[in-house]
Amino acid sequence: MTIEELGKQAFDASKDLLAIGSEQKNLLLKKIADAICENTSYIIAQNNLDLENGKKSGLSDSLLDRLMLNKERLKEICDAVINISRQEDPVGAVLEGQIRPNGLKIQKITVPLGVVGIIYEARPNVTVDAAALCLKSGNACILRGGKEAINSNMALVKIMREAIFDCGFNKDAICLVEDTSRESAMQLMKLNKYLSVLIPRGGAGLIKSVVENSSVPVIETGSGNCHVYIDKYANLDMAAEIVYNAKASRVSVCNAAETMIIHKSIAESFLPVVKKELDKKNVLIKGCEATREIIEAQAATEDDYYKEFSDYIIACIIVDDIDAAIKHIAKYSTGHSECIVTENYRSSKIFTSLVDSAAVYVNVSTRFTDGGEFGLGAEVGISTQKLHARGPMGIKALTSYKYIIEGTGQTR
Repeated sequence: MTIEELGKQAFDASKDLLAIGSEQKNLLLKKIADAICENTSYIIAQNNLDLENGKKSGLSDSLLDRLMLNKERLKEICDAVINISRQEDPVGAVLEGQIRPNGLKIQKITVPLGVVGIIYEARPNVTVDAAALCLKSGNACILRGGKEAINSNMALVKIMREAIFDCGFNKDAICLVEDTSRESAMQLMKLNKYLSVLIPRGGAGLIKSVVENSSVPVIETGSGNCHVYIDKYANLDMAAEIVYNAKASRVSVCNAAETMIIHKSIAESFLPVVKKELDKKNVLIKGCEATREIIEAQAATEDDYYKEFSDYIIACIIVDDIDAAIKHIAKYSTGHSECIVTENYRSSKIFTSLVDSAAVYVNVSTRFTDGGEFGLGAEVGISTQKLHARGPMGIKALTSYKYIIEGTGQTR
């Protein structure tokens, strides 16, 4: 099937979805969750094929971790679908209303975007999260995962489409591009006739390619060069725990910290403490000259401060004050998530006011930038831009609006 044909099917299905009410959508999502849970063994078997192929092709441990599905992760996926079903329906909400002097009654109400295209890499959980969020918000979706996860994605989409069909609805509400060639991705980027928006979810290279080549409107997501700044007023034990969690709890995700910034007045006290924590996972520290005078670390290059390592590596820089920390973040950050560790109210307010990222934390690990943790059920991606959505994108971010105007025969 061509990308054009796939687009037409999804577009037709998006029109059918307009007639489905909240209760039907919720029942449909519960059916999908049940079907995934009932087919756990089949999904894991298909996922094992991807893992075997990934090992043969030399995928890194962090990418293999993103790719891997087990019973626990599949249960988390099913739970996320149920959580999405429990969210308030975002479609049909009245955002504004007014009666004009001429008697016109004008209402601004939320509507689905239409057909959402999602290009992503080796994370099969995205397949289900994205499809469920699109269904709940009344959108059809075209999913284009990477070749690394093709068997897992085909299995998951097959199960979801069967669940939709069994409920009596158009299964083309979820479509999968099974051709994982670069050509299929480029064709999807030009599918303006049917796609309302394209959301890339993955590494910096994927996102850059989509932004530069797509004629379909794009929402940038996922690229995460996240920072933790340890202020002169920080509780050092808390700071070490936050850095360890933000970096080492799961290095393959976009909300993992990639750089720690340390105020010079506490650097000698803090660096040995945080190194002891990071050594538990053999995290390599790439530091500035001042860092290397205090602890053993590899020399950091300018490039290192721009990198999303997605590995057990963290960059480190010692700065003179909070202003220098904020300037460093402004230069190197991707606008994803930043944290300050401080017990000083003024420092926290300066940081949260002047750091321009989607999520700004005070004394909290950056790992919380997540749709589930934010109460959204799941997310289709974490937007690092300001138009049309920002931060974790739940069901509300997958809607637009239209105006309904009622009158009594007015003419102009």
